[in-house]
Amino acid sequence: MLFFAGLLLIPKFSSQALDYSNQDRWLVLPEKVPNFFQNKPMDSSWIAKVDVFYVYPTFLLEEDDPRWNAPAKDEKLQEEILQKAVKFQASAWLECGRLFVPYYRQAHLRAYDSIKGRGREALLFAYEDVAASFRYYLEHYNHGKPIILAGHSQGSTHLTLLLKEFFDGKPLSKQLIAAYLPGVGIDSNEFKQLEFMTKPSAYGGFVSWNTMYETPDTYRYPYWYHNRYCINPLSWDLSPVTSKSAHQGFLYSNGKIYRRCFDATLCQGAVCLTHAKWPINWLAKRYQSLHVGDVNLFWKDIGINSKARINAFFLNELQH
Repeated sequence: MLFFAGLLLIPKFSSQALDYSNQDRWLVLPEKVPNFFQNKPMDSSWIAKVDVFYVYPTFLLEEDDPRWNAPAKDEKLQEEILQKAVKFQASAWLECGRLFVPYYRQAHLRAYDSIKGRGREALLFAYEDVAASFRYYLEHYNHGKPIILAGHSQGSTHLTLLLKEFFDGKPLSKQLIAAYLPGVGIDSNEFKQLEFMTKPSAYGGFVSWNTMYETPDTYRYPYWYHNRYCINPLSWDLSPVTSKSAHQGFLYSNGKIYRRCFDATLCQGAVCLTHAKWPINWLAKRYQSLHVGDVNLFWKDIGINSKARINAFFLNELQH
């Protein structure tokens, strides 16, 4: 489940993408909010001023599933995405702006194992939906507002392509507050002008990280992560080690937030969680790679950091 975005090139747009003028193609819109977000007490100070465009990770995982891409309509899959990705990932940005989550015909997990064959075609097919949804969003919803791009895993793969097509060296980059791209390996030559942000209040660029327990694994890490961009999500800089005292909150599957759960150590392309306490040390008995938790492990940290970048962005606007 660990991916390298740089193996894909932006496809030429075709008419096969979904029609995003149909609200059924969106999982979340400002006027279409999931039940579990409604009546949620929160700080709404930035919601009218900033937009958050979120792209979810891979849910087509079963080996015996013959499909290369999700269908145009799958209510069971859409509900799973809402109850897992939106509830436990996209929610990290809920207080940071108006939330937009398009449904797209994602590629099956096997696409990454055949990236030079049928898998590449499946991923680019999925990207055309993401790009079409973003075009519709820009034309009908954005109205010049600053943008946060947020994703995970396959979602970060597609956002990497989106950044190349719409932002990198283009006028729209002036509206970019930050792109959060966890769960992919991003190489140093991925973008022409967009920068990897190494200060917690920087804006206009991207951050990325990949989470391991204690030490990098010997299977995926050498190929997907080693020596690729990785921020420390507790300090939002390149601090080699950050103490668990800085950890603001892990959103667990029981809906509770746990603070000060682990130290974070940078390991040349991954962030390794050490001195972990429950429930992290319990989860780690099953997984060395904590890829599935790249976002919700740092759920509160992401929200706080996003607000810091938003504040810096608007402060600069005022000064100029």
